[in-house]
Amino acid sequence: MSCSSSFEVIYILKKIILASSSPRRRDLLTQAGLTFDIVSPECDENIDSTEPSEYVEELSRRKCMAAAVLSDKDTDYIIIGADTVVVHDGKILGKPADKNEAYNMLSGLSGRTHAVYTGVTVFDTKYDKILSFCEKTEVKFYDISKNEIISYIETGEPMDKAGAYGIQGLGVFLVERINGDYNNVVGLPVSRLLRVIAEL
Repeated sequence: MSCSSSFEVIYILKKIILASSSPRRRDLLTQAGLTFDIVSPECDENIDSTEPSEYVEELSRRKCMAAAVLSDKDTDYIIIGADTVVVHDGKILGKPADKNEAYNMLSGLSGRTHAVYTGVTVFDTKYDKILSFCEKTEVKFYDISKNEIISYIETGEPMDKAGAYGIQGLGVFLVERINGDYNNVVGLPVSRLLRVIAEL
């Protein structure tokens, strides 16, 4: 007699919905071999908490539940919601509103260590089970010059990314080292996510 492993449940039996329009998260799930649909729900992003882990977990839950409303509740779905922020000197840095804000963010991060937090919520619609978690990774930047910052901003890459940089793109030249999950900095801690899905 054979029995199904947790990974067989993830990869074969479950229909997965990613509640995010992020191409980085989409690529990470694809690299993990998952087949999934994408739903990009709108939700209230005004969060009272300024504690980073609480902030990203709450926003990931809101995205996840907003996607659940748009989906067929009678279908066996795993819905994944996620949100990522950069935290420096106790301040949460989201996506820059303009080039000036991007410059200020990158100048502040230059030569220093900051933290990247990603909150993830997984919702199993069949069993009405939900689980949220937060992953933290520390990132150390090189000292970067004013001209380097301006040149990087002119590429356009910083404008849609938390903390105004993308480690998976041109922003890699800013990063001296990391402590933790690289994929978490990209936008989704895939390894831990798969284990959480298996737990559900």
